Amino acid sequence: MARPMFRMPTFHNAAAYLAVTLVAVSVVTALFRPMAALIALVPSAVIDQFFVWQIVTYGFVEDSPMGVIFGAIILFSIGGALEDMWGRRRFLRFLFGVTALAAVATVLLWMVLPGLVLSHYAGGAVMTGALWVAFGLQLGSSPSNFWGMPVTGNMLALIGAGFVLLSGAFAGLAVIVPQLFGLIFTYLYVTKAGPGGLWLRFQSWRLEKDLKKRASHLRSVDGGKRNVRGDSDKYLH
Repeated sequence: MARPMFRMPTFHNAAAYLAVTLVAVSVVTALFRPMAALIALVPSAVIDQFFVWQIVTYGFVEDSPMGVIFGAIILFSIGGALEDMWGRRRFLRFLFGVTALAAVATVLLWMVLPGLVLSHYAGGAVMTGALWVAFGLQLGSSPSNFWGMPVTGNMLALIGAGFVLLSGAFAGLAVIVPQLFGLIFTYLYVTKAGPGGLWLRFQSWRLEKDLKKRASHLRSVDGGKRNVRGDSDKYLH
């Protein structure tokens, strides 16, 4: 049986346009520094000036050349593959949902413990980290590769999470706060351990319990205890 081959996505995918957007916004922000205060995530601006759009726009800002290059590659390749697996609507709902939730959680943390949060964040790594880990978790135990080395999808997800933790080890925990939240929400979404998945499990448990309760008065009756003639069909009740 031929092995399925990884195919690069085309520019008809939403992931490709998102990659181009990441590059364009990051370059413009680098050329016109004052724009960073409007587009990047600034927790104080979200609360004090009501710059709520930042919870989404910060995901398209990278503040280093390597971040822009690798971010665009991950969005285009891994993001495109995940879009092919999930479909465009679910892919976009996941990507923007996780990015926004990570930003909201970061702002809430800043309100409670401001010392753990930076004054601003370029969130391209939040998007790309979420995509990397989601793709690996979606593959699960299926084979994948990391720079040509064969690994399972779960191992690929661990490698992606490891990069985030490694960045925190060198640069400090405050630098990766939105990324950590992004990874948490990604795991909850893909493994269906979030509120939606838990609600479905609760509904299933309640339905099973209700069915058992309704059937509790029923009992099987053997042929010797039935109130029928002996020549009746024993399988009819």
